[in-house]
Amino acid sequence: MKNKENPELIAFLEQLPPVEFCCIYGSTLHPNNHDKSKMVDLILGVSDPQKWHEKNIRLNKDHYASWMVYLGGGKLVTKVADAIGVGVHFNPYVMWNDKMLKYGVARMHDLIQDIQYWKTFYLSGRLQKPVNILVDSLDVQQLNSVNLRSAVSAALLLLPPKFTEVELYAKICSLSYMGDLRMLFAEDRDKVNKIVRGQFPLFQSMYQPCLEQYKTKELLQFSPHGDDQANISQDCGLSATEYLVSSLPTTVRNTMGLRLGEKRSLSGPGRVTGRNQVLVQSRKEVADCMQRVLRRKVMVSSARQAVSGVLAVGGAKAAKYLASKICKAWRSWR
Repeated sequence: MKNKENPELIAFLEQLPPVEFCCIYGSTLHPNNHDKSKMVDLILGVSDPQKWHEKNIRLNKDHYASWMVYLGGGKLVTKVADAIGVGVHFNPYVMWNDKMLKYGVARMHDLIQDIQYWKTFYLSGRLQKPVNILVDSLDVQQLNSVNLRSAVSAALLLLPPKFTEVELYAKICSLSYMGDLRMLFAEDRDKVNKIVRGQFPLFQSMYQPCLEQYKTKELLQFSPHGDDQANISQDCGLSATEYLVSSLPTTVRNTMGLRLGEKRSLSGPGRVTGRNQVLVQSRKEVADCMQRVLRRKVMVSSARQAVSGVLAVGGAKAAKYLASKICKAWRSWR
C-alpha cells in the first residue's frame, strides 16, 4: 500500500459527502499505464452508508440508477448492497474532468471486519494488492498488515518448497480470484500475471516487512535470482505448517477445524489457552482444505456482488460493463 498525492481525485472526493477511507485500486496503478480512457477504481469507507448515500443522491443524483433514486433512495441502495451483495455499492461510469470513475461505498465496520477476519474475502482481497490511499482517518493501512500476513501464510501453504518472488506474489494475488465466477467468462485469463508484472515493485514494498518477519522466524530463506527479485525456499515441516495455519483469519481456521479436527492449544506446561488449533497431520491436506474454504468464500461473494451490481447500476450500465469485461476476456483467450 502506498500514499501518493492525487490532486485530481482529491478534488473529486470534495464533490462527495465526507469519507473516512479512500483508496485507488486496479490497473490504473500500473506505472506504465498511459491509457487515460481506463476507468479509475475507488473504494470509499463511510461510517453510515445509508446517510452517506442520501446526502450523495442530493449532490450527485446522476451517479445512481434512476430506479433506485426514485423507489427508495439511500435506504434502498444500502439494503440492496447489504441484503443481496456483500455490503458494497458501486457507482460506475462516473465522468469527472475527462476521467471515467467507478467508486464502491462500504461501511467502515464491514471493511475492518473483512480485513481482520476475511468474512466475505471481498474488500480484503482487493487490499492484498497494491493500492494508493488518498484518505485514511482510522489508519486502515496499519490494520491491513494483519491481512497481508494472512495472505502470505495462505500463499505459502499453496506453494512448493522452492519458488520465486514473482510466483509468491502471483499466488497471493490469485487467492481472491479462486472461485470467482467472473473468471469463467468475464475476466482476462492472464489477469493475475499482468497485475504482478505491472506492479512488481509495489508488491515488493508492500510485503517486505512480512517476508522479513518470516525470514527471522526461519520459515523462509532468500537467495538472489536477478531482475531485482529473489528465489525463496520455505520450511514445509509440520511445525512450520502449524504456524502458517495459526496466522490465517479465525473464520478460515474455524471452518478448517470443523473439517480436519482441532486440538487444544497450550501456552505452557499443562496450561490450556482456550484457543483451539487446527489439527495438522499433512501439509497437503491442510492446503487443500484451506483452498476449498477460500474458493467457497470467493464464489459466494462474487455471485452475490454480481447480482447486487446488476440491480444497483441498472440494465444499460450493467450490460455495458459486462460487455467490456467479456471483450477483455475474449481477447485474452485468442
